[in-house]
Amino acid sequence: MNAAIETALSQALQTLQQAGTLPADWINRSQLTRTKDRAHGDFASNVAMMAAKAAGRNPRELAQQIIDALPPSGDIARAELAGPGFINFFLNDSQRFAVLQQIEAEKEQYGRSRQHAGQRVQVEFVSANPTSSLHVGHGRGAAYGMSVANLLEAVGYTVDREYYVNDAGRQMDILATSSYLRYLECCGEQLPHFPVNGYRGDYVRTDIAEHLFQRYSSQYVRPVTSLFDQLPEDEVSEIDATGEKVVLRGDKEKHIDGLIANARQLLGADYAIFHQTALNIILDDIRADLADFGVRFDRWFSEATLKDRIDEALARLQAQGHLYEQDGNLWFRSTDFGDEKDRVVRRANGQTTYFAADIAYHLDKLQRGYDQIVDIWGADHHGYIARVRGAIAAMGFDPARMIVKLVQFVSLWRGDQQVQMSSRSGQFVSLRDLRDEVGNDATRYYYVMRKSEQHIDFDLELAKSQSKDNPVYYVQYAHARVSRVMDKLQELGRHYRPQQAQAAQHLLTSETEAALLARLAAYPEVVQRAAQDYEPHQVTNYLKELAQLFHGWYDTHRIISDEDDLTQARLRLSLAVRQVIANALRLLDVCAPERM
Repeated sequence: MNAAIETALSQALQTLQQAGTLPADWINRSQLTRTKDRAHGDFASNVAMMAAKAAGRNPRELAQQIIDALPPSGDIARAELAGPGFINFFLNDSQRFAVLQQIEAEKEQYGRSRQHAGQRVQVEFVSANPTSSLHVGHGRGAAYGMSVANLLEAVGYTVDREYYVNDAGRQMDILATSSYLRYLECCGEQLPHFPVNGYRGDYVRTDIAEHLFQRYSSQYVRPVTSLFDQLPEDEVSEIDATGEKVVLRGDKEKHIDGLIANARQLLGADYAIFHQTALNIILDDIRADLADFGVRFDRWFSEATLKDRIDEALARLQAQGHLYEQDGNLWFRSTDFGDEKDRVVRRANGQTTYFAADIAYHLDKLQRGYDQIVDIWGADHHGYIARVRGAIAAMGFDPARMIVKLVQFVSLWRGDQQVQMSSRSGQFVSLRDLRDEVGNDATRYYYVMRKSEQHIDFDLELAKSQSKDNPVYYVQYAHARVSRVMDKLQELGRHYRPQQAQAAQHLLTSETEAALLARLAAYPEVVQRAAQDYEPHQVTNYLKELAQLFHGWYDTHRIISDEDDLTQARLRLSLAVRQVIANALRLLDVCAPERM
């Protein structure tokens, strides 16, 4: 916000408090906001409406008293009473043009601040089960998480980006067993069937099973009859007339669990080879995919390392009286913390649950000393928030230190056909496929254009188009247009002269030029607000507005003309626009091209 206005307002309010117009203990919680229409000034304050009750006065009357108490300021041209009690502030020309000098001086740092310097935050995102390649839904979490981390860094936080690797749960056992079954097929063995609940994608055979066969040949072949011996019947289903699946008999969950148990027994210690090989191959694929997408992590945290932490977390909860036993299971009283029901943390067979591992993981995070932890989860985890926050509170930590942002699903469309996705069946569009088709920039930009909790219909054809209807193209083209202007200047044998441009800035008199200056000056506030709200879409909204203003100005005003002073002033404004577009795109990890 504008420091000159804030200082003047503060002094005026102090004057009124000293005069008894306002109570001495009244605290100013009003807002100073940029106006959308410059006819109403550069900034507007609602302070009179916020203070009217405490002062016992009509808001318009109090607003006029505040205006009368404002001290002289060389930066403020005038202040006016408006509407029910707003105070509109008009800046003088030198104050409005000051943003150009600031952008020239700060360059890539313009918009960044040290407001939260010294504070540490951890952002955990993606964290997809390492059971298949990343699909387009995971990609949204990756783009959103990386942009949130970038924004937090831009306002001074020290940020650690973390991926939680679910490498110790049931899904990994299903993948390991699925890989073993495909390995047996590679060895020439005939299976009675492949389990309904197994991982059925081609990658299980081509990427994992064939690798195992090439390395170990038939070393781990065991009798197929023993592997399928005494299993609960697998699920048998059919599709009814309405297109819905109807289960006729069997239980796919019990069947796959029986297969896992048999595989473990037949292979003994060698079962770990299939588990670890599947994990390594898929995790390497995920790492490479994210790296190519420009998403990096400071730490990959293994769930398998949490055993001691789980014991510690449960001991803390037990000591505080938050656990109880029932039916042989150990339960956490999560209903005491707003959850809909209590949750099992250790089963009667001694095995701890996913939830117990998550409690331990958050204990580990908090004990690392972060001021804030930001968890970015899929929308289907909404019901999980209360129980995790409850566990944090039950262990003696402030649950407000945990911020949860949910990322809604993505629908991918080709024409009028929606692409269906299922990682278990393998019939899905991977993040890599999407990036190959529309490019990293469009993918990243489209993923963060909406609030994270809003559903996205990803239009492939629009994302690839070179038109003003394609938001990322429209913004990047504004950046490239300025670069083209500078190339044209050089071709004409002319040069940009910063000192002359600054001296001629008074020639920028059009309404569009004034609007561009105001939008440029608003950029640091946008970054601060977007970081505070964990909302990268505020940056894309800003970029759209800035690009729209610039394109409209470019199309109606000659930047390079025979009037050299005016040319220099407009070049300076153009270069400022280019710099801010580049800075904003960098927060989203989107390129700012010189040529298009």
